[in-house]
Amino acid sequence: MRVLALFGDDHHPFIFPAAPANMSLSLTWKLMGEAVAPCPGRPCHAETGFSAAPAAPAPAAVRRVKIIHFSPWAGHHQDGAGFVRSLPLMDLRPRVSDPSDAALMVKARLDCDWHGEHVRAFNSMRIDGIEFLPVEVVGVAGVLDVLGRPRSPHEEWWFVITGQDPQKLGGAAGRLMSAYSRYGIRTLYYAFDEASRTMPCFKDIAPHLSVLIHDESPLDPAARALLRPDASLIHRSWVANCVPWEAPFDEAPEERILFLGSQLGLTDHRRRQIEFLRTRFKDRFIAIYDHSLPVAERARLGRYKASLCPEGRKFATPGMGATHTDRPFWSGCLGMVPVSENSRRGGRLDELHRAGLIVRYPHGNLNAMAEACERALAASADERRRIYQHFNGHETVGSVVAAAIAEHSPAV
Repeated sequence: MRVLALFGDDHHPFIFPAAPANMSLSLTWKLMGEAVAPCPGRPCHAETGFSAAPAAPAPAAVRRVKIIHFSPWAGHHQDGAGFVRSLPLMDLRPRVSDPSDAALMVKARLDCDWHGEHVRAFNSMRIDGIEFLPVEVVGVAGVLDVLGRPRSPHEEWWFVITGQDPQKLGGAAGRLMSAYSRYGIRTLYYAFDEASRTMPCFKDIAPHLSVLIHDESPLDPAARALLRPDASLIHRSWVANCVPWEAPFDEAPEERILFLGSQLGLTDHRRRQIEFLRTRFKDRFIAIYDHSLPVAERARLGRYKASLCPEGRKFATPGMGATHTDRPFWSGCLGMVPVSENSRRGGRLDELHRAGLIVRYPHGNLNAMAEACERALAASADERRRIYQHFNGHETVGSVVAAAIAEHSPAV
């Protein structure tokens, strides 16, 4: 039986399916040793030795990029659109340790659908100079499928993996990414939750990363030293796994503030916040704190004018003081005014704060929190539309990943 590994923090609860018990990556590593040659058609060196008359510069070629996304809920290699279509009918019972536990099954469904949104977001990527081909998806069972597939020399292949999912590959993670590199596949890792400090396999994958997007700051010094000199490092918190512009902008939302917390963060301090805001705002205050909202229903929250996105225990560590949950980001994509708590150290989401795209209040200050909510409720339609346009244009996982790939030099 496959067993769920359950993790949780104030991003959201993670429920990741483990690899099948009868699977052994080690049985197929011979495919990934010296026998893994560069992809056919991939030049190993530049041809020189002749002279020619100067020619007018050719227009810049459009890069053709294929994303191969690792999803813990996927199996063998398949197209991303087909994977997303299969999710509503996917039987999750074989993937959980106790299918009779109704609460666990609900969490599994929420997590499965949440990861499906990554695929939809990556499939919507658009940026000048790049033609993104349809996204493909692999799970633990399918990571080796990729190495047996022919690749056009006119395509770039990128393996995109997120969160702490590399650990799903265990000790094979570094060898897999090394083999991908030899085959001409580059790896973009969008990490969160202090991966360089808390994920055991980070040291194994670090030398093979082309792009690392990380929320923790600074990275663990020893882990950072293992990264390639030409790797692109981007300090960026996890943003909205939304398809941009999919949720319509509500011109006349309800004058209410929505509290977006999670069950894992429902501490005594969180209860005090909720009670304080209920007393202050009465029927203008609505709270969701049990992480029960399916991603497919997020769009309906755009009918509220503002969202309050408090912080929790995970963000109290020094390395996480400058990052944030994803809730302000997808709130902005829905047209709500995000209200955000600053960190104890200060400096959380400074750029968005200075640009007037979030309303921020000092950590742990209840009165300042209420005043920030009042400012958010007073925002004009033009101010909300500016927030909506910015977050949909710049603060989705697709836009962040597309920009990172665009800035990284194409393969030679």
